[in-house]
Amino acid sequence: MAENRMMSLGALVAARESGKASPELMVALCRDAIARNDSKIMAFSHVAADPVIGNEGPLAGVAVGVKDIFDSFDQPTSYGSSAYAGHQPFADAAIVDLARRQGATIIGKTATTEFAFFHPAETVNPHNPAHTPGGSSSGSAAAIAAGMVPVAIGTQTGGSVIRPAAFCGVAGYKPSFRLLPATGMKHFAPSLDTVGLFAASVSDVALFAGLLTGRDLSVEPVDPGQVRVGLYRCAELGSVDAEMQDALSAAADRAADAGFDVGEIDEPPALAEARQAHSIIQDHEAGLACGPDLSRFRDLLSQQLIEVIERGQSISPQAYDEARRRAKRGRAAARLMFGEVDILLSPSAPGAAPHGLESTGDPRFNKLWTLMGTPAVNIPGFKSGSGLPLGIQAIARFGRDRQLLSVAAALEPLFAAPPNSQASE
Repeated sequence: MAENRMMSLGALVAARESGKASPELMVALCRDAIARNDSKIMAFSHVAADPVIGNEGPLAGVAVGVKDIFDSFDQPTSYGSSAYAGHQPFADAAIVDLARRQGATIIGKTATTEFAFFHPAETVNPHNPAHTPGGSSSGSAAAIAAGMVPVAIGTQTGGSVIRPAAFCGVAGYKPSFRLLPATGMKHFAPSLDTVGLFAASVSDVALFAGLLTGRDLSVEPVDPGQVRVGLYRCAELGSVDAEMQDALSAAADRAADAGFDVGEIDEPPALAEARQAHSIIQDHEAGLACGPDLSRFRDLLSQQLIEVIERGQSISPQAYDEARRRAKRGRAAARLMFGEVDILLSPSAPGAAPHGLESTGDPRFNKLWTLMGTPAVNIPGFKSGSGLPLGIQAIARFGRDRQLLSVAAALEPLFAAPPNSQASE
């Protein structure tokens, strides 16, 4: 299985710190893994021929895959579109520059859907190549799952971090809005576009976030009895498949058995209304942000992308403003709700990765939390009957990223344990 081959950032950093692995060796391991595996997975749109290997900084020797929606001065940036084939930016996106300044090696650009929307890339799911890896951060999630890099960077406008992480069985972290800089990315909907991170485990993605930003985001011990976990009951739950429903129920049961204060929480009406506002806000902003591309490159864009840009351009400013007001009311309701609960659990997706590569799956369980700006993380561990990953999404109050990551790291071994067993066995 793909997860048995995944690289642990924590293990690599520990090996470097103890002198057992040099930065050059760390990068060489990733280059070799990419050479052996990417012809089958197609997670990378470009691999650096001679990447700069940093020897100083907290991310020295750490090979990072960067979603090809971010500018990079030394590697082509096509935004998943033939309209930008061979495009070479003059400067790095802010997140790419930040990674370099921390010593990271930008080993390549990971495949993305067209303009980080829905038109799929060529990437396949490492667990089963007949199934989608999700999107739009297809290559970033698949590169982790296939053991080619220890960490990767992606984005989420609807569900583009959490969903591919779920489908590929890795940890995907969508931080609180603007915790990571979005300057220098190809924007689709600027008030929603959120930079996110991928790694093999929750503790690894938390470590990456901390080393990258200098923020105190590392996992800390959790007293389960002091954490209120709410199973989020929204109307969308009726649409999940049976295996996902079983996984969600098992997640709640295992958390309760471990001592967490687990209960159910109904969706506030204002949040249900806010969910419907996401598409209006996204499409209207896409009509503005991608309008110039439609004017110049219509013949090079997919029909799916053309339709959403034109739909967005037809949305009136008044309708957009009303959708924003609904989103604001939703955020107020979310703040009140998080006065009653610390962490919410919900499906990361309606089920396992769908068969076929024509679709990247459904983001219905992710869009609301992108709109709310709250941090979310996919916790891997559960599996479908056919062996495909099933992800559980954990959500916390805006700004409570460290608490979210710490609780999610405590839940992860519980979710990965076989049925009727203890995670410590």
